[in-house]
Amino acid sequence: MSARRGLLIILSSPSGAGKSTLAKRLMAWDPTLRFSVSATTRNPREGEVDGKDYHFISVDAFKSAVAEEEMLEHAHVFGNFYGSPQGPVKQAIDGGADVLFDIDWQGAQQIRNSALGQHTLSIFILPPSITELRRRLESRGQDDAETIARRMEKSWDEISHWGSYDHVLINDDLDATEEALKTIITATRLRRIQQPQLTDHVRGLQAEFEEMK
Repeated sequence: MSARRGLLIILSSPSGAGKSTLAKRLMAWDPTLRFSVSATTRNPREGEVDGKDYHFISVDAFKSAVAEEEMLEHAHVFGNFYGSPQGPVKQAIDGGADVLFDIDWQGAQQIRNSALGQHTLSIFILPPSITELRRRLESRGQDDAETIARRMEKSWDEISHWGSYDHVLINDDLDATEEALKTIITATRLRRIQQPQLTDHVRGLQAEFEEMK
């Protein structure tokens, strides 16, 4: 058994609040972090690699995986299905590796209610303002005006669920938010439930104490 059980680290935010950038920074900070590669039924965007950015699968294959309870969480977003395969996540945390999720509140709720829920750490990233959120979406240059409008409409629905997360950070300074995330993760790794070796250690202390009587 690993000396530490891994965490399921959930990052959520409305599009444009910075969670993807922060996720990349966390991966650079700790190379042992594993990013949960989601499965999706949407078509690959230019430059995306199957198995690295997403597992691109058919709608039938996705629905079959859900029916077989092979998805840790899943959702229907903007006409496409997204989900997190459960097998690789369980294997990783049992081996002491943390798994990072870039998902919405629905996925976060499903993971918290799953068999692995006790090992989750959920963090919501808020934008400093709605005006700044729109500016960030427009400056990315990835979406057309119609898509940006849809994302803005959806942003308040995402933000309204901030209260269900373990930690909430306002991303008005990317470097400061990154440092706060590192502190939260470092502390949560020391939770009692994440240290399965503690039970045996305490038993050893008890045996040693009994021998001294």
